[in-house]
Amino acid sequence: MDIIFECTKTLHPPTAGKHNPSHTPFRLEVSQTLHFGDFLALFGKSGAGKTTLLRILAGLTQPDSGYIKVGDEVWQDGRFSLPPQKRRIGFMFQDYALFPHLNVEQNITFALEDKKNLAFVHWLIEIMEITPILKHHTSQISGGQAQRVALARALARKPKILLLDEPLSALDSAMRLSLQNTIATLHQQLGLSTILISHEITEIMRLCSKVWYIEEGRVSKSGSIDEIFGSRLSGKVQLSGEILRKVPQGVVEIIDVVCGSQVVRVLYPAREAQEFAVGDKVLIVSKAFNPLLFKISL
Repeated sequence: MDIIFECTKTLHPPTAGKHNPSHTPFRLEVSQTLHFGDFLALFGKSGAGKTTLLRILAGLTQPDSGYIKVGDEVWQDGRFSLPPQKRRIGFMFQDYALFPHLNVEQNITFALEDKKNLAFVHWLIEIMEITPILKHHTSQISGGQAQRVALARALARKPKILLLDEPLSALDSAMRLSLQNTIATLHQQLGLSTILISHEITEIMRLCSKVWYIEEGRVSKSGSIDEIFGSRLSGKVQLSGEILRKVPQGVVEIIDVVCGSQVVRVLYPAREAQEFAVGDKVLIVSKAFNPLLFKISL
């Protein structure tokens, strides 16, 4: 069974900036099919229309024209739009969107319609390791805990599709890896179709099976990880990190890259090293025993 998505939407950038300096409206036009069980990444520059695409699928934004069919159910056509609460979608927002006046448990069960799902919710709470904070208000928990609460709330109603809008961008590397592992496990165990917006190639490679590369509202490339990134990453990806410092040494430069709690030192040709700056996020790729660096932040 498939998820068929054919929608258009005129987008009006709210402010001028490097991604759209002229405020010029552009058109989001997507005609794609996703198989049930796929883990899809939406990849592309900020402002390309990725979040709007998720919101249209969730029923939170109405397209100018469109047709969405999930299995045998029509969610959107020219005359009809299924309400968001009936679309069986879990949405994890970038800013968590937790209710500050409710405690953790109340946040998770807020939209629960079928009390028979309480056993499932308790299972989620155990998987997320948030039992000790159930009675805490959201102002009393850490960012990592808030992410786990938001994920549990998104899954509490047993959705068919899980939408993730850069959910881990504010976390440190250790917490990010832990949440990635949790998301991957739940995707498999719950048989979800998951769509992730991310700017991090390492995160996409760790989690996803397919990529839609979105440029100015259009899916310019669609395929597997190897098909989309293969030409850039034709080696064994070993580590990702951030450039800490660069030290010129004649024809080469010493580039120190922070990878988790370790610093990896790479000798790189001086001319090619000019493409990189301190603070760049990079992949260290092993190819024929020579390290290569690739920027991974848009």
